[in-house]
Amino acid sequence: MSGIYIHIPFCLQACTYCDFHFSTNRSNQNEMVDMICSELTLRKNYLNNKGPVETIYFGGGTPSILSIPQLKKIWDTITNNFDCEIQEATLEANPDDLDEHTLAEMLALGIDRLSLGIQSFHDSVLQFYNRSHNAKESLEIIRKARKAGFKTLSMDLIYGFPYQDHSLWEKDLAATLEQGPDHISSYCLTVEPKTALGVWEKKGRFKEASEDFQAEQFEILQKTLNQAGYIQYEISNFAKENAFSLHNSNYWKGIPYLGVGPGAHSFDGEHRGHNINHNGKYIKLIENGKLPFKADYLSPEDRINEYLLTSLRTMWGINSLYLKNHFNYELLTEKAEEIKLFQEQKMLQINGKNITLSDKGKLLADYIASKLFI
Repeated sequence: MSGIYIHIPFCLQACTYCDFHFSTNRSNQNEMVDMICSELTLRKNYLNNKGPVETIYFGGGTPSILSIPQLKKIWDTITNNFDCEIQEATLEANPDDLDEHTLAEMLALGIDRLSLGIQSFHDSVLQFYNRSHNAKESLEIIRKARKAGFKTLSMDLIYGFPYQDHSLWEKDLAATLEQGPDHISSYCLTVEPKTALGVWEKKGRFKEASEDFQAEQFEILQKTLNQAGYIQYEISNFAKENAFSLHNSNYWKGIPYLGVGPGAHSFDGEHRGHNINHNGKYIKLIENGKLPFKADYLSPEDRINEYLLTSLRTMWGINSLYLKNHFNYELLTEKAEEIKLFQEQKMLQINGKNITLSDKGKLLADYIASKLFI
């Protein structure tokens, strides 16, 4: 199996926390769609012998600002150039971009999974984030998406907003559960240097929440969603039974995928690479028949460390037998001392050949992974 990711590098406005590649200048949006289709055609052999394309993911940026004809053009280019057996097709969306007609057209096209950038149900918080929607619009589009018949509805939330207590976060979680989403992705509010928050922090206008406060909110997230029947199948992702994101799960499992559009990454099963993250340069290269793609060399050690990092974040964990069979690496022997220490600290669990994080360990996932690196 394999997947295709399409990066749509446009947004209506810039969120204060976002450091993804995007532009609010949409003057070349039509041209960008044409070039994305051209890149798909130029790279139609990238997934050769990797199995049929089973997942499509429209990310960004804000894919929901594309028109239905633009989405259809990309969709048709994929199905005309790749062996497709689509099991899941996701589109990220802002609540204010959608209406009943657009939702119906997306479903008719083949998009069956909607990922809504809710972030919060508090208007004051949304305004601070410079989101283009309000809480009322979120509730309306959730109702309309359900009525339209989307197979899976996912919601994005942000925790760690600096506040006097956890009441805002607890109310956001309660409001989310009232809507009964199939899937919830939740990420901590972090300050990146080139964002508005980064500038505000440097000028003393904003102070990030403490690590303890963020950790407490993460624990509230885990407890609340677990009690509500959601499975934490990855550090930041929770879902009802049979509602895991197939596309994202394949990332963590090392399944090949092609990424197109400015800034998109690709993986053919052995090698990774990325596209140039500049809209104008991307368009010019494609127009001249050149690929905007640069391969990234991964040593065997890089691949092992990457596997450790991504696998440890999931409910499936690290399979030590996989490491032995694919890399001739004996993790349980080579890192016996570190693993024993984390077990004693009740951060790691071993079940046969699998190593997984405890709830306590999930707070320090990246740190634990780094200690297991070669």
